[in-house]
Amino acid sequence: MTNAQASEARGPRLDPAAVISAALELLDEKGLDALSTRAVADRLGVRMNTVLWHVKTKARMLELMADAVIGEAGLDGLPAPWQDRVRVLARRFRRALLGRRDGAALVVGTHTAEPHTLRFADALVGALLDGGLSERDAAWTTWTIVYFTLGLTQEEQAAAREPLDGRLAREVSGTAHPALHRVLGHLDAESFGERFEFGLSAILAPR
Repeated sequence: MTNAQASEARGPRLDPAAVISAALELLDEKGLDALSTRAVADRLGVRMNTVLWHVKTKARMLELMADAVIGEAGLDGLPAPWQDRVRVLARRFRRALLGRRDGAALVVGTHTAEPHTLRFADALVGALLDGGLSERDAAWTTWTIVYFTLGLTQEEQAAAREPLDGRLAREVSGTAHPALHRVLGHLDAESFGERFEFGLSAILAPR
């Protein structure tokens, strides 16, 4: 990096937070597939090396973006009862993912251990421990909730582009797929919220 680029990178108008903010704006406008460090640099009006000065690699940029999305879940005003706390945290997580275009796909593709992510995980594990789960069960139930929420939300965001029920109706045959055909009415694009609550209840059901 030249001295001019280093000066630009260290300048007061650009820092890692500004890079991630611009990247999230691009995510919302164009989707995950169109996201690149060059596109972020163009958005900021700087050289690509300047962006890389702050985020090092595209993979690192995606990690920081995912952490920022999870940070939008918020940890304030959580209820005291442990099961209510778990439900509120899971709902906030889902809402944060849905608040960004391709938010679930972004988070699924990263393995971040950044501040927002760790605080959210700590709150979720803590609620489960308060409910009397063993350390192993609290850890594994946290993963189950996170994976379930990510998977369902990723499907929900994909269905917003091409409704799942329309695709299934074209492909599922009452003759070839009799059981699936019977339940098609319960897999419509309007039922994601209900399916989320159903799955969350199943995860938290007494063993």
